[in-house]
Amino acid sequence: MEHNTTMINTNNQSQRVLALVAHRGLLRPKDLDGIHMPRMVLTRLVATGRLERVSRGLYRLPNSQITEHESLFTIATLVPQAVICLLSALQFHELTTQLPRQIWIAAPRGSHAPKISYPPIKMIQYSDTAYSEGIEVVEREKIKIQVYNVEKTIADCFKHRHKIGLDVALEALKEAKLKKKIDMNELWRFAKICRVTNLIRPYLEAIE
Repeated sequence: MEHNTTMINTNNQSQRVLALVAHRGLLRPKDLDGIHMPRMVLTRLVATGRLERVSRGLYRLPNSQITEHESLFTIATLVPQAVICLLSALQFHELTTQLPRQIWIAAPRGSHAPKISYPPIKMIQYSDTAYSEGIEVVEREKIKIQVYNVEKTIADCFKHRHKIGLDVALEALKEAKLKKKIDMNELWRFAKICRVTNLIRPYLEAIE
């Protein structure tokens, strides 16, 4: 009887954790605290193939459909305060032909790079206003991602042109204009915040 009771409790724990993963998409061990589950349940589910370990401290269902933004989902789950920026933000907004090998994230000046094994990241430190302005919170597949909007991303690309290339910034500006994804007044506002008004002015005049 005691053995049967233990089995029932174990199965109940497993079902509750699997339901939570199904709801969230990605799961961190600390998420179990909210449903008062021991973290050893994760180890048991991975061992039996009912759960997949994506990276250190991150799990998903093994039959989860892999999406083009999965790396962004992983970052958003492991580093909730991170803001997707520059090349990764351009890719998110479909404004570049570049395929970044790292996830570019923004953090306040003085921040330490998060220690995660996957995916590889490139962290850029921003001053207070440059960090906090232009953040959009986008929910995809039950996961909230912080990403800079189109105008802020393009202004950032001009500011950090030495890191990503001026040609990438120009391509993004032209694509955003062509696809009607950009508000020029907003771009000018972010150009002021990023202190690139003199740099960006001739390019804006050329495409208007």
